[in-house]
Amino acid sequence: MTEKYKIYLSEDTKTRLINDAELFEFFRNDGTVNLNGFLKELIVNYFEQYRNDSEELLANVLDELTSVKSLKVKDASILADKIIKTYINDKESATGKSAVITLTVSGPSYSIIKIIENNLLKDCSMSGYMKDMFLSYLSIPRNKREEIIFKPTYDAINRAIAESRMLTFSSGGSKTKAAVEPYLIATSKEEQFSYLLCHSSKYNNDHTFRISRLRDVFITSETFTVDKAIKYRLSQKALRSPHSAAPDIRAVIRMTERGKKMYKTIVKNRPQVTSVEGDNYIFDWPMQQLEDYFRRFGKEAVVLRPKSLKSRLRTYYEEALEAYGRK
Repeated sequence: MTEKYKIYLSEDTKTRLINDAELFEFFRNDGTVNLNGFLKELIVNYFEQYRNDSEELLANVLDELTSVKSLKVKDASILADKIIKTYINDKESATGKSAVITLTVSGPSYSIIKIIENNLLKDCSMSGYMKDMFLSYLSIPRNKREEIIFKPTYDAINRAIAESRMLTFSSGGSKTKAAVEPYLIATSKEEQFSYLLCHSSKYNNDHTFRISRLRDVFITSETFTVDKAIKYRLSQKALRSPHSAAPDIRAVIRMTERGKKMYKTIVKNRPQVTSVEGDNYIFDWPMQQLEDYFRRFGKEAVVLRPKSLKSRLRTYYEEALEAYGRK
């Protein structure tokens, strides 16, 4: 069964939902953002949490109101409901222009919409209920929103870690299946995306995968023995740069005064400095992350060593100069 619903909300809320759909890579075959597909996943994976949280909030407000002896229970219940709805709607109305979303549901999302329609609307419309659910979802930090949208994947990974079971999956659109020993999930502080940190015994190396890019996650019957050395190594990687399982290199980078200011203000994927000796900043960090970060600095940050990183950045700037044309 398939059914369509008009959901009325603010332009800002719609934009934020589209941003999440894009960040979590919900795209159609033509490359456009698949907002409807994203919202269906949101409804399926967030409904129970939203319902439970809403009921708990209502109960807490009601408890506070019924403690006032002059207020009858029925009146307290009506007032509690109004307080919550007013709080949510105030946040929505403060955002400006209105917008509309056509939500097309089918399969599991259709079943949940019917549960809502037949049991939970009371004096609220379907549009109002869904708008409140979306606002509640958007109030959650991004890494936790990612956990909601990809709940089956998270559940499978956590179970595999708890039971020391091998995982298989594909990643980033690749048809090749990876078979790994899962050790932990960690969140990148700068990106707010979560990553699976794991190990491949077949190739004897560590890996990291962004969880929102994993597909066809499967818990195998094969178990593995947790290696304390690997677990410690990956736990240290989780604290510093969970988005990369590459080994660290020691790099010495000379900063100008402007470069030092840039390092303080450019925080996304910023490598952690090991020590500072005058104008020289010493890093123990993966090479690719150092290269990606310092590409933005130009002459304000010059690599002194290692030669490999210095050569890669020199080549980057030379190719850029060639593309712009020499004079």
